[in-house]
Amino acid sequence: MKILLVSSEVAPFSKTGGLADVAGSLPTALRKLARVDARVVSPLYRMAKTSGFKIEKIKEVKGVPGFKDLAPFDLLQSKINSTTFYFIGKDEYYDRDGLYGTSQTDHPDNPQRFSFLCRAALAAMTDVEFYPDIIHTNDWETALIPVYRNIALSENHPLKKSKVLFSVHNLAYQGLFPREKTSDIGLTDQALDSITQWGKVSFIKSGIVFSDAINTVSKKYAKEILTQEFGCGLEGLLKNRKNDLYGILNGADYSDWNPETDKLIPVNYDARTLEKKAVCKSKLMSEMGLDLPVTAPLIGSVGRLTEQKGVDIITDSIDEILNAGAGLILLGKGEERYESVLKRVAAEKAGKVGISIDFNNRLAHMIEAGVDMFIMPSRYEPCGLNQMYSLKYGTIPVVRATGGLDDTIIDYSSDPESGNGFKFEKADAGDFIDTVKRAIKSFGNKDEWSRLQRRGMELDFSWKRSAREYVSLYKKVAG
Repeated sequence: MKILLVSSEVAPFSKTGGLADVAGSLPTALRKLARVDARVVSPLYRMAKTSGFKIEKIKEVKGVPGFKDLAPFDLLQSKINSTTFYFIGKDEYYDRDGLYGTSQTDHPDNPQRFSFLCRAALAAMTDVEFYPDIIHTNDWETALIPVYRNIALSENHPLKKSKVLFSVHNLAYQGLFPREKTSDIGLTDQALDSITQWGKVSFIKSGIVFSDAINTVSKKYAKEILTQEFGCGLEGLLKNRKNDLYGILNGADYSDWNPETDKLIPVNYDARTLEKKAVCKSKLMSEMGLDLPVTAPLIGSVGRLTEQKGVDIITDSIDEILNAGAGLILLGKGEERYESVLKRVAAEKAGKVGISIDFNNRLAHMIEAGVDMFIMPSRYEPCGLNQMYSLKYGTIPVVRATGGLDDTIIDYSSDPESGNGFKFEKADAGDFIDTVKRAIKSFGNKDEWSRLQRRGMELDFSWKRSAREYVSLYKKVAG
């Protein structure tokens, strides 16, 4: 089976979020699991150029049948773990610091940048004669591919037979643009009409309506997006496709996130040497300027500082958390209003709260290894990965029961025999604080806490498990 995964970012070459991890890890897992030739196409961003990985130019692509009006571009290639990564080289579109925009605004030519990616991916595969059974597209940036497949390619073109799977990683980001900004993206007025939503051209609508199947990154999120609360205005379209809608949980990359082998933490440990986690905790507290006994409960968070992630729920709860005797460490960047509040909290609560407004991979690993509990009070969470990382590090997740968080975490208070963390239902500070206090109470019983830690460390949320489900889905879609 041949799979082409088209993604607007791919680790380790470019990354802003979990999509990059999927695009980077899934193809290798597929190759190891079965006889699957899985390849990836992504833009050659400036970030990719400076990633330190060898990327070589294959050829210049121009004048491809079906895409003769497409401007020439460079096709480049890199290989990691026997997986081929193709890159679309077009400096006027991709040689920028930000993948999608600056900290203040999106790039104004994003419709052109990502419509070009969609067309160039199909043109490049035509040029190298790689004709996949499945073209696996991801989020709005690659969602125009099924439309281009339908209208640009002749009936006897080999790619016409390729089925398209559209993965929704976050429905809130839809690629909505005024009609006048899409006159040069290679679509007829009739085609633009077919993907117009609320008076704007909707890239994500193309993926929902014209793909052969749709999946989200957890089973719970696949159900949630059919509702008004989580459907972001697209629940009606999605209900029309509910028989073609699936949920597959993302996997955790244990080659990177594993306390036994992690090179970014002070000492390595496993379920049999859990006492070494205290060394990681002590080093983390020292680095972040916390003046608390190492026996005090330490709570951590890593992620984007946005309303979706429930950052306001955290900030509204800080006094209660500290009054319960815990310390708090947060790492992330995001909306200025949250950054300002957290900077002020860090100054006012010095010694008990450590805040880093940054993207810092080393510190993210230190936090996973060094804290006792990891909080994720998300209003919605399509999948979530940090709760999976936390379990592997013997760090107990405290999460809201939504999306992938609900799929992966079993509440310990409700099910002591199978529980691996703590969950709450309402997206408010009251419910969150009550759950944090439940976790802190269990932390006080060291034998009980150790059993809970070891139970989580034994769980398998690897890409191998997810890859099996994708192979089954690919076969179903291919027919």
